[in-house]
Amino acid sequence: MAEVPPTRMNLGLFKGKQVAAKKGYDLLKSKADALKVRFRTICKVIYDTKVGMADQSSVAFFSLTQAEYAAGNFRNQVLESNMSASVRVTSRTDNVAGVKLPVFNQYETGVAEANENLGLIGGGRKILACKEKFGDYLKALIKIASLQTSFIAMDEALKITNRRVNALENVTIPKILNVITYINRELDELEREDFTRLKMVKKKKEEHHKAEELEKQAYNAEHGEVTANKAVANSYGAEESKTGGQSNKPKQLVALEDDDDEDVVFK
Repeated sequence: MAEVPPTRMNLGLFKGKQVAAKKGYDLLKSKADALKVRFRTICKVIYDTKVGMADQSSVAFFSLTQAEYAAGNFRNQVLESNMSASVRVTSRTDNVAGVKLPVFNQYETGVAEANENLGLIGGGRKILACKEKFGDYLKALIKIASLQTSFIAMDEALKITNRRVNALENVTIPKILNVITYINRELDELEREDFTRLKMVKKKKEEHHKAEELEKQAYNAEHGEVTANKAVANSYGAEESKTGGQSNKPKQLVALEDDDDEDVVFK
């Protein structure tokens, strides 16, 4: 966190990362839930198919034994004949929550069978029944092969998704939240410092303003007394000019202006 500058731009950036990480976590969580549901379904189908295959295998090989008993040993005739596949397997991709699962399907090629004459002497019905049993067993084998392949792919995808979900939940999102908390704490501290600084500046300005007011009041008081004395003197001079030289000054001022008297006489 030390390498992340505590700025508001970084705060907005990490808040965007938090939103993106939360959306990614929700999507991956939904994907993991969907994969788990499909995984359980595949496991259940695999179990049921394998349980059924045990009985199908027993029935198919028992029917082969019955056909050999009825028609004799015809394995060499089958192996010596010109065989071409009458059943083939195709694959397609099934998409489950973004995971591609291979699905195998069988289809008939339409090629005529080369061993149609088997069982003409005897045991034809048993050979046909054996063929049907092994056809069903082949379908089960293709089905279990598809399910097993899907199971492996689903298991790997589920592990990767769970790792990503755990990484987002326990590493990425807590780290982003810690960075956001750090930036908010640093920004709050800067705001408190700015507030304290502004209070000190305001206090200094108020003190300076008060000092200026006091100086101004002192200056006005000093000059106000001088102006008042001048006004009084001017008023007395005007009165003397009006009364023809007789002064209306107070008796105290008359006594003070009399230079011949040694003592101040108040009349």
